[in-house]
Amino acid sequence: MAFRGSQVWFWRWRRNPLKRRADAVEAWVVLGAWTLTVVAGVLAGLGIARSVEHELARERVEWRPVTAHLTEQAPGTATRQSVTSSGDRVWARVSWTVPDGSARTGQARVEPGSAVGSPVTVWTDREGRLVTRPATPDQARLRAAMIGTLLGVGAAAVPFVGGRVLCGRLERRRMEQWDAEWALFGPLWGRTTG
Repeated sequence: MAFRGSQVWFWRWRRNPLKRRADAVEAWVVLGAWTLTVVAGVLAGLGIARSVEHELARERVEWRPVTAHLTEQAPGTATRQSVTSSGDRVWARVSWTVPDGSARTGQARVEPGSAVGSPVTVWTDREGRLVTRPATPDQARLRAAMIGTLLGVGAAAVPFVGGRVLCGRLERRRMEQWDAEWALFGPLWGRTTG
């Protein structure tokens, strides 16, 4: 097992006769990249989450349930179960009336085997177009948090990767300088003074 000494904090900023200008530049690049990573990730995540939650709240206010009626027999056979999951539902054509009095038609999920004229609750937007049921406040918070987290991590990845790339270039440059200096002074080590 290898022994490691105690870690020295802020070693990049301490005085050292062997420290080069490239070391100081790398120290500031690392600090800047980490700062931008945290700030970009948090601000982007919070901003997107707030925006998504606001949009879902707007949908809850604007979208309304409407009673529609089947215009054709629903495929399948009727089941005896009173409660079914959405997986047990089938698509069928329905019609409804929008607030201005005009009739609309569309496809909606209904119970299998439902008869023509059966009432079905559908959700519509301001223009009377079919939409999905709006998210509840709890669902909206969860969805906003998940989307905010994913996009915040994505936004944080940009400065993080940029900092890693820049540090890699600085490291390659430093190694090239060491190679050039070693080529000059390495052969002198074989000579003796006298």
